[in-house]
Amino acid sequence: MVGIIFTLLMLVMLQAVLGFDNLLYISLESKKAPESEQKRVRKTGILIAIALRIVLLFVLISIIDFFQEPFAWLTGEIENVVKFAFNGHSIIVLAGGGFIIYTAIKEIWHMISLKDLDVDIEAGGKSRKSVNATIVSIVIMNLVFSFDSILAAIGLTSEIENPTTAFIVMAIAIVISGLLMLFLADRISAFLAKNRMYEVLGLFILLVVGIMLVTEGGHLAHLKLFGNPIEPMSKTTFYFVIAVLVVTDIVQGRYQKKILAELENEKKEKQS
Repeated sequence: MVGIIFTLLMLVMLQAVLGFDNLLYISLESKKAPESEQKRVRKTGILIAIALRIVLLFVLISIIDFFQEPFAWLTGEIENVVKFAFNGHSIIVLAGGGFIIYTAIKEIWHMISLKDLDVDIEAGGKSRKSVNATIVSIVIMNLVFSFDSILAAIGLTSEIENPTTAFIVMAIAIVISGLLMLFLADRISAFLAKNRMYEVLGLFILLVVGIMLVTEGGHLAHLKLFGNPIEPMSKTTFYFVIAVLVVTDIVQGRYQKKILAELENEKKEKQS
């Protein structure tokens, strides 16, 4: 019993750590919905995703070999330039990573291509997504982010002899982590709404997340370019890059405030 409780705590911690990028995506994606509906979109998307995660867990346990074994028709090489052996897991991770990279680049480009505030407001109004479309996006990406955490959870519970008990423990961990996500999503969204400058930071973090998923998908697909295997970005590297981005953003923000204060003082001195 003690071992099962310890495993449950480990699973909740694992889901929380691996769910950071998912939570950030939910907060940014929900802003595309009408403002009055954003809170409902986040809650609905997360609740649906929790239910689908449990379904996904059951499916993966039942047909895990299908996702891990390479497809014969997607295995081969092209003139000693590219070698590959795609499986279900690698395709889903690659597609999810590619979509996140596309979304991040599109939003960053949208930010820097606006010439003035009026254009920003006008474009922002046109770029609003429907509530249903936003919920679907959140649910789909939530499932993509879930694959690694669920597969890791299956590995952590491999020592539990009773398969039903293992499934229940993993399902409880999914529900607890989902409720934590539900609790934190509104707070992160509120923080981003009050500190708009951090939206850019969030988008660049999403870009790094997308790159990490693509490298991981390439590794799972046993991709080789000119004989060199694609290595996945390690979690240590990922968190180091995130830390550098955050520190750089904080330092740059304070430096800009200092410059503005100096300019304001110069104006006052000239006026006096």
